[in-house]
Amino acid sequence: MTAPRHYITTTIPYVNARPHLGFALELVQADVLARHHRHRGHQVRLLSGTDDNSLKNVLAAEAEGIDVQDLVDRNAEAFAALREPLALSFDDFIRTSRDPRHRVGVERLWRQCAESGDLYRKHYEGLYCVGCEQFYTPDELDDGRCSEHGIKPQLVAEENWFFRLSRYADTLHELISNGTLRIEPAARRNEVLALIASGLHDFSISRSHTRARGWGIPVPDDPSQVIYVWWDALGNYVTSLGYGTADDTYDQWWVNSEQRAHLVGKGVVRFHAVYWPAMLLSAGLPLPTDILVHDYLTIDGRKISKSSGATVDPADLVAEFGTDAVRWWLLREVPRVGDSDFTRERLVARANADLAGGLGNLVNRVVTMVHRYRNGRVPIPDAGTPATDQLVTACHDAPGRIDAALADFDFRRAATAVWTIVEEANRCIDNTRPWELAMAERERDVKAGEYLDAVLAALVRACRVLANELHPFIPGAAACAADQCAAINGILPPANPLFPRISRGTP
Repeated sequence: MTAPRHYITTTIPYVNARPHLGFALELVQADVLARHHRHRGHQVRLLSGTDDNSLKNVLAAEAEGIDVQDLVDRNAEAFAALREPLALSFDDFIRTSRDPRHRVGVERLWRQCAESGDLYRKHYEGLYCVGCEQFYTPDELDDGRCSEHGIKPQLVAEENWFFRLSRYADTLHELISNGTLRIEPAARRNEVLALIASGLHDFSISRSHTRARGWGIPVPDDPSQVIYVWWDALGNYVTSLGYGTADDTYDQWWVNSEQRAHLVGKGVVRFHAVYWPAMLLSAGLPLPTDILVHDYLTIDGRKISKSSGATVDPADLVAEFGTDAVRWWLLREVPRVGDSDFTRERLVARANADLAGGLGNLVNRVVTMVHRYRNGRVPIPDAGTPATDQLVTACHDAPGRIDAALADFDFRRAATAVWTIVEEANRCIDNTRPWELAMAERERDVKAGEYLDAVLAALVRACRVLANELHPFIPGAAACAADQCAAINGILPPANPLFPRISRGTP
């Protein structure tokens, strides 16, 4: 039987500035899903990349007085370089201005939609937010300002190419309602359905060559226009697979995957859950199966973003506190629904409580006891004991609970499911008091010795299960815990503290 196939993608961010922690959240979430499915023996392809062909990038380069490509190359490298500090396992990283796969695929997608009769050219006037790279109607604004960026859109008048989005309203509503196109969480699905029910309008998919400053992919057969950045960028999910070329990777991972999942922030749901599926329907291509939406990280209630000025560099944060601490905070603290306020103090508190005081302390205690009471050899008991039943159950149930939580796109619940093993193991130690059993054994209590064997064996097994199930979440920490519990010539390595406590957060 062929293993299930999962194609998982992040959004591709603008590169007008360096990456921030808000995007790192999405990267880590996608990485956990990819590692989890690989860990379960599934086939996985994880894609990330950068959106280079944005007017925002042009304006940022002009502000710095440098060439656009130079700015894009510099900042895109910073995004790609997050692989190491965040321990990311993406299989592909696409850059829309540099990757030769991209332009040919975007051009093919354009022509496919044109052949369906869904592209037309007309004069248009509208309110355009450069930050969103999107036109808004007056009733979509908050007191005349873009709610995302807090700025007044520009009045733009020009002739562009348009896409017949209105043609696909009923089909999209049905596909989302019946779950063919799954949007999680439910609040975001309902938001999209309400948007569709209110009426979908055709949208502009090109910009004049002049206003785009000549940056971007020219419209096929119309060099006076440049393809709108969102049309261009959304195509990366298939162009990275060789759509538009003879590469069979597209069929393998897009056409024949059981899951085609896009992880996106709540600010871009419209593009991924409405525009993109409509484009695919027009081109006659399969739709994604899942749109998985996360909310925002904030600082003092302000969204972490390049434009807001409220930002945290994830690479700097890792240099200060370590990969495991940063990944674990993003997974253990951020809820499935609702924004999360970030502080260094909260990150430090979580790392000290869970990694140093929880996982690290547990593994150190267990290995120390095995060395102290059994000369480092893990006992093989004749039978278990009722005192370890709850711990055995926790180890048995954790994988299924993790699977269910991640299927629901709930990383905090999944992390909590892993942590039940830590809690039950510590409870088992407190209840069985192995040091007292060892003392009784020295006084020739055979039953106490047998009891101690069963307890120690159950605790070591729990630590091994814990390390195994933690791998998708904090692979570095999981590997350290696994090494500590792996016998060499029948003997565990000497106990070694896995995670030093962090003294304090930097304000």
